[in-house]
Amino acid sequence: MSIENLSCNKSFGGWHKQYSHYSNTLNCAMRFAIYLPPQALSGAKVPALYWLSGLTCSDENFMQKAGAQRIAAELGMAIIAPDTSPRGDEVADNDGYDLGKGAGFYVNATQAPWNRHYQMYDYVLNELPALVESMFPVSDQRSIAGHSMGGHGALVLALRNPQRYRSVSAFSPISNPVNCPWGKKALSAYLGIDSAGWADYDASLLMRQASQCVPARVDQGEADDFLSAQLKPDTLEAAATFSGYPLELNRHEGYDHSYYFIASFIEQHLRFHARHLGQY
Repeated sequence: MSIENLSCNKSFGGWHKQYSHYSNTLNCAMRFAIYLPPQALSGAKVPALYWLSGLTCSDENFMQKAGAQRIAAELGMAIIAPDTSPRGDEVADNDGYDLGKGAGFYVNATQAPWNRHYQMYDYVLNELPALVESMFPVSDQRSIAGHSMGGHGALVLALRNPQRYRSVSAFSPISNPVNCPWGKKALSAYLGIDSAGWADYDASLLMRQASQCVPARVDQGEADDFLSAQLKPDTLEAAATFSGYPLELNRHEGYDHSYYFIASFIEQHLRFHARHLGQY
């Protein structure tokens, strides 16, 4: 595979790098960022945390705002952040911020015109890890995390593929998209109006019927403007109680939906993943 280095910045003894490559899964050029900790610079393979961002974001938001590099350098963990959707003039879009570019929802679209490019589920699950593990000193020991729409994506990917991930975490995830405005708009467009086909992308429904488990942590701000209408953490918590799923759900008074919230608790998330990745 051919990739192009777009930027390179030294950080806490490691390197943050941004790359572009052509995605056969998405039929367009894609961008991703990777943080390689100091332990990877000698060629030793390090485990990886895949981070999925939320609506309107790209690979840059988390890498620039979360302050994750310091702890990742200490723990010897790579961080890989893909974009949130396909991009390019030929890619279908919508005037709203919650559908189209910047709003891929980490699903495999089945409906035209979205199905030509919007296959983010397969991209994150298969193509991107294959590329990263072939081009960088990164092992196949993976964890996954995300925020909001990306929290939804991380939970869905882990719940459907427990053999692929050691752990999963999310900040303020869209926990029950089949029953919230964001989810209904996106899933009906990408998957069709028959809501029976949406269940494969709903973390609460998947967790309720899970037979295999990936250790899961979710953090939710109690001052989040989207808490009751869009995020519905109570539904996820009820699903975990029903199935006995190992979910740690932490609620934080006064915190909102922003990167101030993520930056406040990202260290705890990275240490959670490091334990399950065998880093300490």
